[in-house]
Formats: sequence, C-alpha cells, structure tokens
Amino acid sequence: MHSMTNKVAIVTGASSGIGRASALLLAREGASVVVGARGREGLATLVAEIAQSGGRAFCVAGDVGDEAFAQEMVHAAIREFGGLDVAFNNAGTIGDMGPTPAVSAASWRQTLETNLTSAFLAAKYQLPAMLLRGRGSLIFTSTFVGYTVGFPGAAAYAASKAGLVGLTQALAAEFGPHAIRVNAILPGGTDTPMARQMNSTPEAWAGVESLHALKRTATPQEIAKSVLYLASDASSFTTGTAMLVDGGVSINRT
Repeated sequence: MHSMTNKVAIVTGASSGIGRASALLLAREGASVVVGARGREGLATLVAEIAQSGGRAFCVAGDVGDEAFAQEMVHAAIREFGGLDVAFNNAGTIGDMGPTPAVSAASWRQTLETNLTSAFLAAKYQLPAMLLRGRGSLIFTSTFVGYTVGFPGAAAYAASKAGLVGLTQALAAEFGPHAIRVNAILPGGTDTPMARQMNSTPEAWAGVESLHALKRTATPQEIAKSVLYLASDASSFTTGTAMLVDGGVSINRT
C-alpha cells in the first residue's frame, strides 16, 4: 500500500533531520529520489547510503530561496529519472527568535523567503512536471506553531509556516481536478539539529517533551512515515490537509 516503486520524488532539506529520514524511507520503498540542500557533502553521503542499499538518488546542492535551484531540482528529476511524481518541500529555518519589536524587517523577510516563498517557487516548477505525469503528490512541512499553539517570540516562524497551510489549501483546490494531491505535515517536537538548536539545554529539552501528550518528542524516522503515507497511494483520497503529527502537543494541557 505504501509502495513507491517506479515513482520519482524530490526531497529538500535532505541533508539532515526529517528530510534525510524521509529520503531514505522513500528510496527504501522503491522511489528514485532527487535530494537537495545547501551542503553538498551531506547530500553526497546520503546519495551513497541510498545507493549502498540498492536505491537510486541524485543530489542538487543549493538554496531553496533561489528560483534557479527550484527549477534545477525538477530538471534533475526529469533528466535523471524520467519525470516527477512526489515532492516533499521540507527545507526551512527558525529565523530570529525573540520579542517581535526587536525583529528586523530584513530578518522577517528572510524567514518568509526561506519557509514560504521557497515553497511557492518549488511548486511553480514541480506542478507542471506532475501534470505531465497525470497525477502527483505535493507535500510541505509546516508546524503546529502558529496553527494550534502560539509561542511568544516566534512571529516570523509562525507566520511563514502558517502561510504554508493556506498555500496547501489553495493548490489542492486548484490542482485536485488534475489528480494532484497537496498536503502539509505539521510535526510536533522532533529530535533534529534545528530543534536542538532551539532547545540547547537538558532542561529546555525536557520542557519540550512535557508539552506533548506522549511526553516525548518524535524521531525523524517517525515523521518520515507520515511523509510516506502522503506520498503513496495509501492517501489517495487525502488532499488539502494540515496533518498534525505532533504527539498530542496541540491538545495537551497536562
């Protein structure tokens, strides 16, 4: 049901965390994967790991805020593997955290460029390639922050990630008649380098864990399973959703 055999997928933010785990899982399930991130070394290691497991992968290093990078990712999928069926647009940034009046306009714009505008640019080139296939699955990484929970000092992050939910719904309605599904995953606390950067002490991490109904954070591999669900035909009637994969942080009050 979750087979990705003969599918071609793009994964951004693939050098670590959720993106890396998702690329490995999609490849293990049979997809040919084009992986992108800024760090070429991390991508090369990922491609080698996928190849050692019998999978197929190709890497493109670049910045998701660069329109040429978005275009090249799609070109690579078509050139190397013959087309595009799935895109997991996962790359993002926390941005500057702190009191909103202290956030510069430049920092605000940079966070929105990285988290929201990059998703638009990715979709701009991914959707036409999926139309050529006659179907597809487009996935964004949003967050519960700014959707079900408000955190002080996270205005730019919350606004940019909440914007992805609106983009998801608009694209799902626009491209649903063409059999292209568009969804967003909203992870809870996940043990990634970015999350550890935000919560850099044992006390801070314990506080994050306590926010969740499950009283723990997720592994990247757990979130990747939800990505696989949305990428595969198991979710064939699922589109336009903001899918919480958050360990109950959105409903927990204990």
